[in-house]
Parts: sequence; C-alpha cells; structure tokens
Amino acid sequence: MSVIVLTLFLLGLVLLILGAEALVRGASRLAAQVGISPLVIGLTVVAFGTSSPELAVSVQSGWSGQADIAMGNIVGSNIFNVLFILGISAAITPLAVSKQLIRLDVPIMIGVSALILLLGLDGRISRWDGAALFAGIVIYTVCLIYLGRKEKRVGGNDFEKEYGKLAGAHQQWASNLALILGGLFMLVLGSRWLVNGAVVIAEELGVSQLVIGLTIVAAGTSLPEVATSILASLRGEREIAVGNVVGSNIFNILSVLGLASAVSPYGIHVSTSALHFDIPVMLASALACLPIFFTGRVIARWEGLLFFGYYIAYTTYLILNSTAHAVLPIFSAVMLMFVIPITVITLFVLAWRARTR
Repeated sequence: MSVIVLTLFLLGLVLLILGAEALVRGASRLAAQVGISPLVIGLTVVAFGTSSPELAVSVQSGWSGQADIAMGNIVGSNIFNVLFILGISAAITPLAVSKQLIRLDVPIMIGVSALILLLGLDGRISRWDGAALFAGIVIYTVCLIYLGRKEKRVGGNDFEKEYGKLAGAHQQWASNLALILGGLFMLVLGSRWLVNGAVVIAEELGVSQLVIGLTIVAAGTSLPEVATSILASLRGEREIAVGNVVGSNIFNILSVLGLASAVSPYGIHVSTSALHFDIPVMLASALACLPIFFTGRVIARWEGLLFFGYYIAYTTYLILNSTAHAVLPIFSAVMLMFVIPITVITLFVLAWRARTR
C-alpha cells in the first residue's frame, strides 16, 4: 500500500473531524446571535453538523460515481451511531430518553430507514428519490423550529455555559462566518482525500468499496458523533447523547443520501448485498431503539453493552464474509438460530412489561 495514499487517507480523516468541529461551533454561535433557541440548535445545527463529514464524503462519492462508498458510508454510519455510540455512551452511564424522542424523532428515524429499503428495491435511489428525501429534511427542520417556539422555557444559560456569552458585535459575526467557511473548506478537501484513499485501499486489499464504506469510512466520518455523545454522557447531559445520534441518523438518510442521489449523474446504486443485509440491519437497529427506550425511558448499561456487542458481531460478519472465511457458516448459524431470537424475545418482554405498568 502506498505511503502517500495512506497518509492522504489519514489527513482526510483529520480534516473531516476538524472541519466538522469548526462548522458546528461557528454555526451554533451564529444561530444564537440571530435568536434561535438552544433547543433548536441542539436538535438541528449540532446534530446535523456532526453529520457533515458523512455529507461531504457521500456527496463527493456520488459525484465521482463511487456509489457503493456513498451508500456504505450512510448505512454504516447509522448502524455505527446506534449500536456503537449509544452502546458505549450507555455503558458509561445510563442514558435518559425524552418523551419527544420516543413520540416523534425515533419513529421518524425508523420510518425513513424503512423508506430507504422500499426505494432501493429497484436497485437504485434515483435523483427524484433524492430530491424527495431532501424535501423531507426541510419539513423535519421546520417542524423542529415550530416545536421549539412552542416551548415555554427557552433560556440561554445552557448555551452560554457551552459556548460563552455572545453579543452581536461585527467581530463575532466575522469570526463565526470564518469558522463556517473554514470548516466547509476542510470538509470538502478532507472528503476528497478520504474517498480517493478508501478506493485505493479497497482495491489493494481486494475488499469491496461497500465494505470499506460500511466500516472504515463510516466509523471515521462518525467520529464527531462519538466525541459529542461520549462527552455528553460523561458530563451528565444524557439526553444530548441520545438526541445527537437520532438527529444525525435522520439527517444522514434525508439530507446526505438525498443530496448524494440528486448530484449523482445516475442516482445511487443499491447493491444486492446492501439491500438484503446491511439496510435491514440498519432498520433493525433503529427498531431496537423503541422497546429499549420504552423501558423506563432510560437506556441501561446492560442494554448499551448489548448494542455494542451487536456492532462487534456485525463487523465480524462483514470481515468474515469479505474474506470468505471458513468460520462464516458457523458464525451465521449461531447468530440466526440463537443470539438474534433470544434478543428479540427479550426486547419484546421488556416492551410488554413497560406497556402494562
């Protein structure tokens, strides 16, 4: 493997993380200056901003005709967000779940995940499908702003604690705009280096672009969500940890996949393996949130460890399948016949108990 290729890949990853941080901070401070509430900022700017690496990578991949990386990045990031990030965050400390997430945002996450499965049945997310998905994120954002305005308690203390006290000085406007533009520049450049490096690595290792997108690229572009959610759980801001993941997953599907499909000359191709395995896994991980969220509106430590264990199992399957390892049939049989059924029964019992209380 070329040292230059690997170096550009790693530099691209660093630029994505730094660019996302600059974009989130600049956009959040600018939003506060124009009077948007901290609630709406958290649900939109911060959650969507941490997904900006996925947006940059997927749009670049779609524009370049590398659809498998674009699709793998989106699906893999959503699986990583739920199973890995929520798993690790809940293992650190049990995560509180707000009523709004259960009643509105999680059902939307499940609905758009199922929508991708339906749209991909013909083997492609067309440009018209992409435009419709992007219209969905506009509607969702407008609804969040409307709900935010209905909130009776809208204060700036939490935001000031995080970002400092803001004023409307021209210098602050200029510095915030500079952060936004600098973040966008780093995201564009970083995504180009990361995608090009990922393609070369996949070719040299003999691994498909889909697998690279589902694993290395997805985990790399999800690092802002990792940092945000783990830091929030350590600080005791447990609802932020959950809201960041759910909001990012909705943004990934509606905005990232929508834009990537719209700018791609022929839409985004959906491979058979993604349609039959990876997208259903993404949908299953979204569905798994509901019964766990219902159990006292808290994600317990053991539930977080369960999520994390399933991410390890999912990644193990991808590696075994891509290398055609002899252990794959045994591993698949154990997961299908024992682990998954036991988990489904457990989640059903937990949901039923929570409902009958």
